[in-house]
Amino acid sequence: MNKSFLKFITDFGPLLIFFSIYYKSGNNLSAAIPPLIISTLIAVAIMYFIEKKIPYVPLIGAVVISLFGGLTLYFNNPIFIYMKPTIVNLIFAAILLVSKSFFNKNFLKLFLHTAFQLNDEGWGKLNSRWAYFFVFLALLNEVVWRTQPESTWVNFKVWGMLPITIIFTAMQLPLINRYKL
Repeated sequence: MNKSFLKFITDFGPLLIFFSIYYKSGNNLSAAIPPLIISTLIAVAIMYFIEKKIPYVPLIGAVVISLFGGLTLYFNNPIFIYMKPTIVNLIFAAILLVSKSFFNKNFLKLFLHTAFQLNDEGWGKLNSRWAYFFVFLALLNEVVWRTQPESTWVNFKVWGMLPITIIFTAMQLPLINRYKL
């Protein structure tokens, strides 16, 4: 099996499983969360088996999904799963901003330096843009879950955030090309 196809499946498979079970169970979060947690943990295990190393970002995602999904189930309160994207995006933003400001490290560069090479000014601008984009996603998630029905939030989580992120990423190409080494 193609490695990039397998990565795609492990990245988006758990989300597709969640979405499918959520709607097949009559919009029941309690029915959809356990398969999401299990499939996410399986996806991380598969990537570990294939890559022979711990995939940190998916591992962090699996821990966060397990924690917030578990809290949602334990307390029978969906607020935990609703707030997960907000908290995760704010953590990502804080890591990017704090690492650059206080430790003079660009975490975005650490994660993406194998994908492309930029000069320091380019990495700095890209780091800032991603940090503020994560803040934007956090705020957008808050607006959606607080003002819309649960099914709208689920659709937004699955079909809204991904296209927004893809569009934002594509919009960074001119910056990447301008500061490329």
